[in-house]
Parts: sequence; C-alpha cells; structure tokens
Amino acid sequence: MENFLLSVNAVLPMFLVLAAGYVAQQAGLVSRDEVPRINGVAFRIFLPCLLFYNIYSSDLHSAVRPKLLVFGACGVLLVFAAAVFCVSRFVPQQERKGVIAQGVFRSNFVIMGLPIAQALVKGESLAAVAVLIAVVVPLFNFLSVVILERFRGGRVKTGKVLLEVAKNPLIIGSVLGILFQLRRIRLPAVAEKAVSDLGSIATPLQLFLLGVFFRFSGLKRYTRPLFAVTFVKLFLTPGLLLGTAAALGFRGVEFLGLLGAFASPTAINSFTMVQQMKCGDEELAGDIVVITSAVSMFSFFVWIYLFKSLGIF
Repeated sequence: MENFLLSVNAVLPMFLVLAAGYVAQQAGLVSRDEVPRINGVAFRIFLPCLLFYNIYSSDLHSAVRPKLLVFGACGVLLVFAAAVFCVSRFVPQQERKGVIAQGVFRSNFVIMGLPIAQALVKGESLAAVAVLIAVVVPLFNFLSVVILERFRGGRVKTGKVLLEVAKNPLIIGSVLGILFQLRRIRLPAVAEKAVSDLGSIATPLQLFLLGVFFRFSGLKRYTRPLFAVTFVKLFLTPGLLLGTAAALGFRGVEFLGLLGAFASPTAINSFTMVQQMKCGDEELAGDIVVITSAVSMFSFFVWIYLFKSLGIF
C-alpha cells in the first residue's frame, strides 16, 4: 500500500496540471495554437534556468556519472536504430515514417521525466539527472533532424545541425551550470533567488501547456500507428532498457534519471519540428504527443510501483 500511494502521489499532481490545461483550452481561455509560442518562452528562459540551477547548486563531482551518461546515450542510439529499421520495413506511407520513428525514440524527458524524479527523491540533488539531460537532449535533437530529413529525401548538413544543437538553450543552461561550478563562481543571493524562481515556473507551465495541446480527433484515423507507437514508447522500450539498467546495478537518482529518459511520452517538440520542417504528417505527430502523454499517466504509475516494490529506488 505504501508503494501504491507513493506511485499515485508522484503521478497524480502531473495529471491534475495536465487536466487544468485541457479544461482551460475547452473553456476558451487559451487555444492550442498559442502553445508553440508560449512553449518557446519556457524553452528559452524557464527550462534553462531550471537546469542551470540544478547543476549550479549541487556537487558537480557527484553529478557527473560516466556509467549513467554512457548507458543513457547508448540507450537512445539503440532505440533510434531500432525505430529506423522497423519503420523502413513496416510503415508503407512515406510521410509517416519519420514521424513514427521520432515518436518512438524522442522523449519528453525535461517536462515529464524531471518532475517524476523530483517527486520521488525529495530533498536529494537532481544534478545527476540534469547532467544526463545535457547529454540526452542534444542526441534527441540531432537524431530527430537526421531521421526527418532522411525520410523526406533531404540531405543532412551535419555542421549546421551540430551548430543548432550547440545553440539549444537547454544545453547552454547546463553548460553554464557546469562552468560556474568548475570556476566556483557564485551569483549574488538576489540573482540566485531569481534564477531559482524562474526555474520553478518551468515544470508546471509546460505540463499545463501540454494539457492545452490535447486533442483526440485523430484517434479513429490513426488507430493502428497510435497504438503501436504508444505500446513501444511507454511499455516495450522502458521494459527492456529499465530492466537492463536495474540488472546492471543502477539505483536511486540514477535509475530515476533513466526512467525519465526512457519511460516519458513523446516530446511536444517533435510535433513542432515536423511542422516547421514540413517533412511529414503533422496531425499524426501531434496525436502521438497527445496519446502517449495521456497514457503515460498510467504507464508511469506501473513502472514506479513495479521498481519501487523491487527496491530499485
């Protein structure tokens, strides 16, 4: 019962914030079309502050864990390779291949994975998770461009993609946090409080926006691909990778970082990228985000309850 209540308490607040966003959308207080613009503000200001502060306020030596970083990066590459192979063979519609592959391997790590870790390790440093994000997020971004360009017949300009990754606000925030730690630079108390407050806005705001983004109109049209992506994304991939991580001895905060990386739903930015690059079925991309996010409320509960019962964290 204790593990059950812990799992409920970790997932239920996220669900309620998502539900608030959906209700606000249905009431006409905010529209789905406004999400990309507001999300852009959070992506450029609030989330970088959150990652910066998590690293800045921690012990960097304990935050950088090579085994965790290597496993996280290898896991992303493995899922990416499997997704490319499977969609190449089993998805006949060209405009859906890149969208489905991206939906399978790209996670909403920062928006949904980080809050789960925060809820389950209250009082402990999440710097190791923040550093893992600094490694995994660039991989997600780079591989997403590669896969979308490939399936629309375009040419990937590696230098340009790497430059865009380097300019990613999340990467900049993480790198600045590491530099401040290495150089032992301390902000004035007033500035520290401001950065901390800005970072605290990130998670609830982006969860709320995800609720605003919800729309279920594509359920009938895309039933089979939505079912396949959701099953692979939220059950098959976490089962294989998290089971392996547990067997290799990952525990505590490290394991929760991997839970966030591999059990989170598809990133909302995956829809934005398809829309901006005009390289696939935009409606399917949006519906993948919506359905995986909705079902993740149940799947997160399952994985938290299971691994907590096994004493993994």
